[in-house]
Amino acid sequence: MRLAQEGADIIAVDICGPISEDAQIAPSTPGDLAGTADLIKGLDRRIVTAEVDVRDYDALKAAVDGGVEQLGRLDIVVANAGIGNGGQTLDKTREEDWDDMLAINLSGVWKSVKAAVPHIISGGDGGSIVLTSSVGGLKAYPHTGHYIAAKHGVIGLMRTFAVELGQHSIRVNAVCPTNVNTPMFMNEGTMKLFRPDLDNPGPDDMAVVAQMMHVLPVGWVEPVDISNAVLFLASDESRYVTGLPVTVDAGSMLK
Repeated sequence: MRLAQEGADIIAVDICGPISEDAQIAPSTPGDLAGTADLIKGLDRRIVTAEVDVRDYDALKAAVDGGVEQLGRLDIVVANAGIGNGGQTLDKTREEDWDDMLAINLSGVWKSVKAAVPHIISGGDGGSIVLTSSVGGLKAYPHTGHYIAAKHGVIGLMRTFAVELGQHSIRVNAVCPTNVNTPMFMNEGTMKLFRPDLDNPGPDDMAVVAQMMHVLPVGWVEPVDISNAVLFLASDESRYVTGLPVTVDAGSMLK
């Protein structure tokens, strides 16, 4: 939405369904993707949508290829798909949780960029790639080791892509959010990671702990705060910025 407000046409990809049988957070739906498309069209922008799992490279490539065929070119990539699962120490993390996490949060990012790069290069005018990492891609937290490993890996992907694609005037950066006010964070399972002492922790209980994580007196940031960082990295305002992890973290990295 934020990119479309500034004039971008969109290729939007989402799985629109559950990641696994025991997913802890309600999945996105085809209605969510259709609703997003309606919002984009309401801004008088074009949008091509596809229900695709980022673990499926062939389907991703087909979606990107089809979108570029309809829209004409590709200049910006935002690899944002990610999950949260588990909640154990690394020695107790289930293999299936590890495998799902790495397949989506790391390999899915790589596959998304891999599917898009040929189109940006063929456009001949450079471009911008923005990967979603996390403050957990820059430091560690307990009970989320598989997530930490994946998000650290995203930083490695970002830096390597930046080095490899710079010759084509393609910039590659990462946004590193702290807690964000979305269902992935605002749910009882995630809150229990922070307040294991409570049976049913809620946002008020979380706010106390989350504020301990930040320099600014907030427990979390809003989605638009991340979107605005993505917009900056996608725009010509950051034309010489590449290889940078941009924290939107209320000062979390100072703690």
